[in-house]
Amino acid sequence: MTGLPHLHPAAAASLEKWHAMIARKDLGDLPSITHPEVVFRFPIAFNPYHSVEALVLVMSNAVQIFEDFNYHRQAATADGRNIVLEFSAKVGGKMAKGIDFIRFDDDGKIVEFDVMMRPLNAAQALAAEMAKRVSGALPSFK
Repeated sequence: MTGLPHLHPAAAASLEKWHAMIARKDLGDLPSITHPEVVFRFPIAFNPYHSVEALVLVMSNAVQIFEDFNYHRQAATADGRNIVLEFSAKVGGKMAKGIDFIRFDDDGKIVEFDVMMRPLNAAQALAAEMAKRVSGALPSFK
C-alpha cells in the first residue's frame, strides 16, 4: 500500500519495509527503520515511550493480537516525512478503527509513532490483552 507520489525517498523505503513486516506479522526488522530514541504513543498508555525497544515490544504483540488487520487509506504531508495510515481490525471480537501517525527523519528512520484507536471497548480489549503479554516489561521504558 505504498506509492504516495510526494513521499521522501528514504521514508518511502522504510514505509515499504513497514508494510512488508505487517503483512508477515513479524516486526523483527523494525529496529532497522527506527531511531533508537523514537517517541511512541499508544492508546492504552498515558505517557509516551522513548525507545525503539518499547515500540518493538508493543507493536510486535499488537500485530499478533489484532485479527483481520487491514490498512485502508494513507496520506502524507507535503514534505513527505509524515504519514497517516488508517486501519481496521478486530480485538477480542470487537471491531476497531484506528490511525497510525508516523514521522520519519531525513534518513527514513521513524522518529515518532502515534497510534489512535476507537471505539473505547476495542481499546479496552486491547489493553486487557496487552496487560497479559507485556505489562511487566513496559514500565522499564518510561
